[in-house]
Amino acid sequence: MGIFSFIAFTLAVAVYAWWKTKGTDEKSADGYYLGGRSLGAITIAGSLLLTNLSAEQIVGLNGQSFSEGVVVMAWETLAAIAMIGTAIWLLPRYMKGGITTIPEFIEKRFDENTKAILSVLFLIAFGFVLLPTILYAGSKAFITMFELPKLLGSSETTTYWISIWSIGIIGIIYAIFGGLKAVAVSDLINAIGLLIGGLMIPFFGLALIGDGNVMDGLGELWSTNQDKFNAIGGEDSSIPFGTIFTGMMIAQMYYWGTNQSILQRVFGAKSLKEGQKGMILAALVKFLIPVIVVLPGIIAWHIFGTNLKDADAAYPELVRKVLPAGLLGFFAAVLFGAVLSSFNSLLNSSATLFGFDLYKKFFNKNASEHKSVTAGKYFGLGLALISMTIAPFIRYAPDGLFDYIQKALGSLSVPILAVVIIGITTKKVPALGAKIVLVGGVLMYLISLLIIGPYFTNSALAEAKASGITDIEALNLVKTRAYPHFLHIMGVLFVINVVIMLIVGKLKPKTNIYIPVTTKQIDTTPWKYALITGTIITILVISTYLIF
Repeated sequence: MGIFSFIAFTLAVAVYAWWKTKGTDEKSADGYYLGGRSLGAITIAGSLLLTNLSAEQIVGLNGQSFSEGVVVMAWETLAAIAMIGTAIWLLPRYMKGGITTIPEFIEKRFDENTKAILSVLFLIAFGFVLLPTILYAGSKAFITMFELPKLLGSSETTTYWISIWSIGIIGIIYAIFGGLKAVAVSDLINAIGLLIGGLMIPFFGLALIGDGNVMDGLGELWSTNQDKFNAIGGEDSSIPFGTIFTGMMIAQMYYWGTNQSILQRVFGAKSLKEGQKGMILAALVKFLIPVIVVLPGIIAWHIFGTNLKDADAAYPELVRKVLPAGLLGFFAAVLFGAVLSSFNSLLNSSATLFGFDLYKKFFNKNASEHKSVTAGKYFGLGLALISMTIAPFIRYAPDGLFDYIQKALGSLSVPILAVVIIGITTKKVPALGAKIVLVGGVLMYLISLLIIGPYFTNSALAEAKASGITDIEALNLVKTRAYPHFLHIMGVLFVINVVIMLIVGKLKPKTNIYIPVTTKQIDTTPWKYALITGTIITILVISTYLIF
């Protein structure tokens, strides 16, 4: 029954996506990369949510909440504020220029070499961090839920390779040959399915705790796990409270305001109004998402406790325990769709970045639009194969899946956001300043994370042990206090990068001032209710912190 519902739902989504997109011209850049600039608000919202909400979010964040509790909801609830800021402030500036990619905007503001550096950084993030983690997290979910090693009669390592490459090959077929519209249409259906399926897990989990009564289960969970419902993280937390005001919002604004794989969904809107409505609708749902990506982790802690040693296995173990067999197949199908969505979206964006921003500059200056699209497809295929090779090794990451993602992306998010913000808010900062920051900013973060941080941490631990401290918790606290949290480091480096660009702008100001030109490709009239709806959602987010 479970296998039948999985196959039936997956095939139904694929057929529907093909039927809805068979009339789109995939040979043109707008057709393949932006779905013909024809996407409406609801499709955009669904695609944004499913591009973001994949197995690495659901598995990784529930794994963190299993260990730490509701404090990790900051990654979700604060995203809503970043989405509002993007919709109201950044989106009009992007879409009035009719751009296809963020690097295209950087080219217009600075120069084509700056654009090339930015495109390469995005592609590194996609190929070596995001695509592998999506494949790994999805495989971990399926391996745990269906006990695949036992089912296939293979070792866990072999099962990971089989699962990762199976998902990757299907994703390649979708993304490389379908274009953005196929991805977005299938995203919308899978987003609805994932919201329904995702809500079933806490429902059945609370019912299990409450002996069939969900409210009794919620009361029991709340009363016996008070320490898990504190949203203010301490010094030893993965998200100390102070980081909300430093690197947390930088990471959020980078992801929602400059990340090509996210913004490509909005750039495909039929108008600015539809783009803003889609992003704000997604922000409202994002505010509610902790019910799906945080609460189940706490439920898993209540049910399994210290018996479960692998925190990243908490969510799939909970799904296997609480979901009836018939529904398990449906949930696996929508989770599979979520994994494919994120994988497809990143592949499509990778093809866009290479075909639109790099191919013509470095490989074929006279390439036609059709040839650029074809080159992008081949590059996406190569990047997919690289990510499928890297993914199986992520299971050996020491600090958990979600922590690995955020730390790795920090090296790129700080300089990229600094360059975009300075590019928008100033006129005289030259391309030299942007190039220094894009290269130097990455190096500063990596040196801090991989060299300076470990040096101070190891020195502090050695000193503590020499003074007779042997308690594990005390040593962990020493380790935490030895060097600032990586989110604080991101905040400090962001300020340094901005200052560097402003100094370069003062010493060598740009002579040919960039003046944005409004194109007529789409209607750029803003949505008149954007500010008020955005304000309401922001108040809801702040109130959540007051409650917890």
